[in-house]
Amino acid sequence: MTANLHHVVLTVTDIEASVRWYTDLFGFAELAREEHFGGSGGRTVLLGAADWSMGIGLASHPTNGGETFDPSRTGLDHVGFTVADRAALEEWEARMSDQGIKHSPISDHDWGSSLNFRDPDDMQLQLVAFRQS
Repeated sequence: MTANLHHVVLTVTDIEASVRWYTDLFGFAELAREEHFGGSGGRTVLLGAADWSMGIGLASHPTNGGETFDPSRTGLDHVGFTVADRAALEEWEARMSDQGIKHSPISDHDWGSSLNFRDPDDMQLQLVAFRQS
């Protein structure tokens, strides 16, 4: 029995700004917009592939103090996305540079290549191209 990752939800400080950033960069569709259960005042927007095969949720919580993301604390370190190959990573690197998105240089590994970058809340994200055999 196996399970596949379908979505991840990230808490953000400005949900509308994050929705714009993720849709502009990745071209995701807005799949759903919901209030949190229990009337807490929070809400979540789910973005992703139009066929619902993968998604990234952006959540706002009224108790969020607006602190910046810290990958060294218990919880999320980063979220990784795959791309077809290293050439695609090079296209993404140029796109991020054109859009002024803070990113690392592409790094090569035994298993493939990666490009790290940050979202508006300084959340660590990564694009990965696995080595083709």
